[in-house]
Amino acid sequence: MKLLKKSLESQVYSFAVQELRETHFDSSWHFHPHYQLFTVFEGDGTRFIGDNIQHFEVGDTVFLGPNIPHLWRSDKAYFEQNSNLMTHGIVVYFTEDFLGNHFFDKSEMFRLKQLFQSSLRGLDIVGDMREKIRNGLLALNKLEGFDRVLKLLQLLHELSQTSDYKYISSIGYVNNYKISETERMQKVHDYVMKHFKEEVRLSELASLVSMSDAAFCRYFKSRTNKSFFDFIAEIRIGHACKLLHEGTLNVTQIAYESGYNTMSNFNRQFKNIVGKSPLVYQKEYHHNK
Repeated sequence: MKLLKKSLESQVYSFAVQELRETHFDSSWHFHPHYQLFTVFEGDGTRFIGDNIQHFEVGDTVFLGPNIPHLWRSDKAYFEQNSNLMTHGIVVYFTEDFLGNHFFDKSEMFRLKQLFQSSLRGLDIVGDMREKIRNGLLALNKLEGFDRVLKLLQLLHELSQTSDYKYISSIGYVNNYKISETERMQKVHDYVMKHFKEEVRLSELASLVSMSDAAFCRYFKSRTNKSFFDFIAEIRIGHACKLLHEGTLNVTQIAYESGYNTMSNFNRQFKNIVGKSPLVYQKEYHHNK
């Protein structure tokens, strides 16, 4: 895990707004001491936030508190040679004192203070509020001067008044990573994302990070609040959700494409993680769209 290396501080403004247009999103898992409001306008893949893993696509909009480890990893197709795929997002970074010390400690800011507290688990913005925030970020990116500050405060105020969000990380989640563990966890993510459709060999991965199988399992559980095999299952089911959204394969094909050799195992793990069967999930997704 690492502190984000790219500059999140502006020498001119009280907070930073960045429009991201790249062949893929930043592929390193990191954390930083800033609040982050982010939306995806183009691109899909797997999203890792705290101890949560799930598929992301256009529309994904989140508000994250400081020091929550996160990564939007673009799908494999984005990294292939001669790929014409692109990603696009807008992100706002700010610290709690971006308007001065104790500004948000005033009584008028009580709801915003509550929002900041809730964001320590990460908030997945949904419903009508998602579109409001997305449009607001587009507008914010074009503003200058005090209008920028007013627009950000308006967006934060609207978020503080809504219930259109879901918590991302589990109750009691704490970032237990040390900055020195960057390389080790990056190797784990890179290996699993490359091999999750196959049989993932624990011994091979443990060797890759210079640990015994048992030591690696203990280490991984202590850092992520889940077993290594639960981690793989969530990545596989996230990929299956993406394929169900696309609707070009039947459920049996999707199971095999997601690394499952039996339908019974796929259906059981899908229901354990998502809370419903693959077919019900697919029907509800397309109905909501």
